[in-house]
Amino acid sequence: MSLNVVNGLPAHVLIVHFVVVLVPLSALAVVVGAMWPGAARRMGMVLPLLALVTLASVPLATQAGEWLEKHVDSNALVRRHTELGDGMLPWAVGLFVLATLIWWTNRGPASAGAAHGERTRRASSRSALVVRILAAVLAVGVASGAVVEVYRIGDSGAKAAWHDGFSKTTTSHKGDEGDNG
Repeated sequence: MSLNVVNGLPAHVLIVHFVVVLVPLSALAVVVGAMWPGAARRMGMVLPLLALVTLASVPLATQAGEWLEKHVDSNALVRRHTELGDGMLPWAVGLFVLATLIWWTNRGPASAGAAHGERTRRASSRSALVVRILAAVLAVGVASGAVVEVYRIGDSGAKAAWHDGFSKTTTSHKGDEGDNG
């Protein structure tokens, strides 16, 4: 099944809004979950589900965009947007993997491991701290990369869609003058 046109509009211009909203939202949730285990526990399954919906929206937008590319005049701006768009999927996969790992490692109660001896607990808490720091660094890196990539793709898409598509000066339309007097 191919979703190419919705209510007379190319589906890409509609679906892309899911990506534009969900990628930064997922990125923020992943970073917060990685840095604040309590928040990760409160988010629970919502964290990986949000990232999964984000991940699913990327190929939908890409597929709809590939259809649209065949139905518009090709130029350097359209080709650049298409090239950049193809690079979003790895970032969405990274967000999903991190969201799932953060959820998985924080799904139990905060006092897990209390039955261990003191030495084991100290070693465990040190290794947990190292893992949390690594997860936070990875989360910030992947989240930043994903958000920057969404911005770059969106900017190139806007340039491709709107170059020479509007007047830089105000145009007068019949009825715009109004009755001010």
